[in-house]
Amino acid sequence: METEKFALSDLSITVSADHRFGTDAFLLAGFAKPKRKDTVCDLCTGCGIIPLLFCKKEPPKKIYAVDIQEEAIELLKISAGENGLDEIIEPVLCDLKALTIPRESVDMVTVNPPYYLPKAGLERLSRAQAVARHELLCSLDDVVKAADYLLKYGGTLKMCHIPERLADVICTMRKYRIEPKVITLVQNKEGEKPWLALISGKKGGKAGLEITKPLNMRNGNEYTKELLSAYE
Repeated sequence: METEKFALSDLSITVSADHRFGTDAFLLAGFAKPKRKDTVCDLCTGCGIIPLLFCKKEPPKKIYAVDIQEEAIELLKISAGENGLDEIIEPVLCDLKALTIPRESVDMVTVNPPYYLPKAGLERLSRAQAVARHELLCSLDDVVKAADYLLKYGGTLKMCHIPERLADVICTMRKYRIEPKVITLVQNKEGEKPWLALISGKKGGKAGLEITKPLNMRNGNEYTKELLSAYE
């Protein structure tokens, strides 16, 4: 396995050609903001970028990082070890449909799931990339069902997804008793079509959904403070 390292603040992050990270992971990590006392589980963790970002300043008490792909978990083990985070981040190699983490033991679930249904554009991807981006080994229903299994009553699910699947996300969350509470749409510039949705839901929460002001990534040719803050 050929690897590459990225330096981010005081963190060293190890990636491979098949398991990397994008802007959506940074935006989700900034949107989630777990508390120091929280136990968190990051599903579909890939190289573990979201758990690692949670540890930049005041990390939560414990982070489970789940992925079905062995190479992704090995990359996270390297990063966790090099950054001295072995006692906080626990990489978990398993299918999220057969979790070994105790039921209703988690305060927050985060997930950057596969966005696309099977068969769309797979010819351009390696098998590992296709699994990460398309619902080949897990569906949206599987992801939200796993979140329901993991979350304590009153716990929160923080997810990012593509806007065209927001109806699917909301319906699936409600199916598993996770009430959508906040949605923030992300667009490249003001007035442009959003490319990402950040969604927060509460297990057992009452109905009441807030649509926040959109997050703009650029103002003209300059990055906005909102985007830059996700990378701090």
